[in-house]
Amino acid sequence: MSDPEARTAPFRVGLIGYGLAGSVFHAPLIAATDGLLLDTVSTRSPERQAQARAEHPQVRTVATADEVLDRAAAGALDLVVLASPNKTHVPLATAALEAGAAVVVDKPLAATAAEAEQLAALADRRGLLLSVFQNRRWDNDFRTVRALLADGALGEVQRFESRFERWRPQPKGGWRESGDPEELGGLLYDLGSHLVDQALTLFGPAVSVYAESDVRRPGAEADDDTFLALTHAGGIRSHLWVSATTAQLGPRFRVLGSRAGYVKYGLDPQEAALRAGLRPGPEGDAWGVEPESSWGRLGAGESPLTGGGHPVPSLPGDYPAYYAAIARSLRDGDSPPVTAAEAASTLRVLEAAGRSARESRLVVLS
Repeated sequence: MSDPEARTAPFRVGLIGYGLAGSVFHAPLIAATDGLLLDTVSTRSPERQAQARAEHPQVRTVATADEVLDRAAAGALDLVVLASPNKTHVPLATAALEAGAAVVVDKPLAATAAEAEQLAALADRRGLLLSVFQNRRWDNDFRTVRALLADGALGEVQRFESRFERWRPQPKGGWRESGDPEELGGLLYDLGSHLVDQALTLFGPAVSVYAESDVRRPGAEADDDTFLALTHAGGIRSHLWVSATTAQLGPRFRVLGSRAGYVKYGLDPQEAALRAGLRPGPEGDAWGVEPESSWGRLGAGESPLTGGGHPVPSLPGDYPAYYAAIARSLRDGDSPPVTAAEAASTLRVLEAAGRSARESRLVVLS
């Protein structure tokens, strides 16, 4: 990468993959970030190449990841972002780091904590940034929970409940629902990566993991209904659900403390906005803001469904903050907003959850 001290030009970004993750999340957020320039997009699909050029007229499109890596090796790219299938994350991240580029990888970083640690060691040896796109740390509801914890509004937290539940009775197919272990499909490694990362971010390392994982839909191959119970080193318990088979959705968060509880239904609005083609604007706009009718409620001894407790204004969601922090890290050499070490901790829990579900037992983490 160029010398950051006198740098005025934006850091040039190569994006590998232009499916859902690349086109809806990464490309729009990169394009909206001061200090970053979306330079190259790789996708084998001619239709997606045309889509990328229509949505980002300045972008160069290529058909293969190797072409992005060649540009990185030639010094034409500063950052490579991987929005490619899960099984490609480790080999492509390795190649990008060896080519001399900083790397952002969509979650999960790898299949195992050991692989994540090996990538982290390679990045350290090369003096390069390596980060994982855990955008759900900037969800409006999660930001609100963090603020409530910081304020002590709940008292001593005893149990944290978190859900990503959907009603999708028919499998959609594709690698995300593949039963091939190499594909890293299924909800445990997909949405489960977000929930575990959030729980560890809030409450620190887990010392034990119990999980139940099922394949419930006819024709499905990978887990589509999974529950995890974590016990954190501080004694707090996290109960986490990921499901595509939930006909009646539960609360997104239910956090129970010695003084009060917080319950929040519904999803952060940013993904829906990005899917609809909306884009973050200048600072101070209404990006990530949700209506009062969607706010969670804080109280004790009453049901939020019958008006118990009082509404808590949701902090705005802020996905743009992730890539803004990446730009600062590239410029100033600061630690990235999500580290490979944090990703390894999440993967250690996901590995234990898979083992727990297979063996029907509690797994203690050393």
